[in-house]
Amino acid sequence: MIKQMTSEELKNLILHGNKEIIKEVLENIHPADILDILHEDEDSSKEILEHLPNEVIGDILDEEDDEELILEWLNLFSKYKQKQILDEVSHDVITDVIGSIEDEDEKNAFLELLEDDDKEDVKQLLQYNPETAGGIMTTEYLDIHANNTVKETLLFLQTTEEEPRHYLYVVDKENVLKGVVSLGDIVTSNFDTPMLEITNQNVKAVYYYEDQEEVAKTFSKYGYILMPVIDEQHHLLGVIDIDDVMDVIEEETTEDMNLLGGVGSEERLDSTLVESFKNRIPWLIVNLFTAIMASSVVSVFEGTIAKVVALATISPIITGMGGNAGTQTLTIVVRGLSLGELDKENARKVLLKEIGLGILNGVVIGALVSVGAWFFAGNPWFGVVAGLAMICNMIVATLAGYFVPVILDRFHVDPALASGVFVTTCTDMFGFFAFLGLATILMTHLL
Repeated sequence: MIKQMTSEELKNLILHGNKEIIKEVLENIHPADILDILHEDEDSSKEILEHLPNEVIGDILDEEDDEELILEWLNLFSKYKQKQILDEVSHDVITDVIGSIEDEDEKNAFLELLEDDDKEDVKQLLQYNPETAGGIMTTEYLDIHANNTVKETLLFLQTTEEEPRHYLYVVDKENVLKGVVSLGDIVTSNFDTPMLEITNQNVKAVYYYEDQEEVAKTFSKYGYILMPVIDEQHHLLGVIDIDDVMDVIEEETTEDMNLLGGVGSEERLDSTLVESFKNRIPWLIVNLFTAIMASSVVSVFEGTIAKVVALATISPIITGMGGNAGTQTLTIVVRGLSLGELDKENARKVLLKEIGLGILNGVVIGALVSVGAWFFAGNPWFGVVAGLAMICNMIVATLAGYFVPVILDRFHVDPALASGVFVTTCTDMFGFFAFLGLATILMTHLL
């Protein structure tokens, strides 16, 4: 059994071991483990990278998600060394790095470091929207010609530099995708068997212009680890790996969480002070105006509050609980829309369920608030007003939590965008209106 090395042991080996031992050990070490060491000890990153073979550095850069950090590491080396390293890096990663560079001269200088064939592939990838299937695909893949025999295919696989995957895609002379074939079917078939005989022509593919979120849904639906990307004429353009899809899922989930929380979709934990300020202040300003709208409702009932001051103590509970209930519904609905689980077939059923939840939650929480308000004010009618207002606001909260993201989605706006702000505004305004309105109607019983 091979002894599992700790991060510190691996780091010491890389820094102080001889080249032969390092090379032998690294054959059994995943690049992600070395990447962790680089993240943990940024000060030693240059020294660690200098002790690694170019192909290992390339694998490490393929694992890194931060394009700026990749550039920073590459700039630790001479242009000649950069050229050698980039020869080992995947084209889709190189494309992402170049796409992150704003200065055109710097972009062109980076492109000049690539071999001619690599340069053409990267230029092709740069033409696609980075948030589409074309933007996340790679052009490094193996395709098999449909008119070949199994023997010709095996000879090709033995001589190609590209590592074959479990599944290979079959194309014709015009590079039109004809189907998919597994390595298992190839090696168990007779040498003279035409490839089309063992090809599954019912292949699932995505178009280059499809949004990356839709691509992720397709991967999730079929459970694939690899999927071909095609154009309108079904020419094979590239492939998307499950690793890239996992990055998309993480990115989209983070974006939705940020938007639901009123934070810019691009903000991250390591964002600068200025970046975070720019992302957050617009939403805080929007919240300020919605708070003013809610307070304007309160101002209408100033006379009621002046007569029964205790109302001012209970009203935040009504609006706060309504906001919480609305956020619960909102979270479920946004997730359902994002994953394609909420559609025309089940929309009515989901709506009725959420209304039912609003009523049940309203009755339970309303009863508790009613009893508490009764004891607080020493008047059972005070409890009646609080309880009824809570039930009404809970129902409105679930309706707002359902309809706000659905309406935004209908107008092709990200359902996570500003949904929380709108839902909270609805529950605050209606909560104040219901509670203070009922108190006004039943004022003779409250005095």
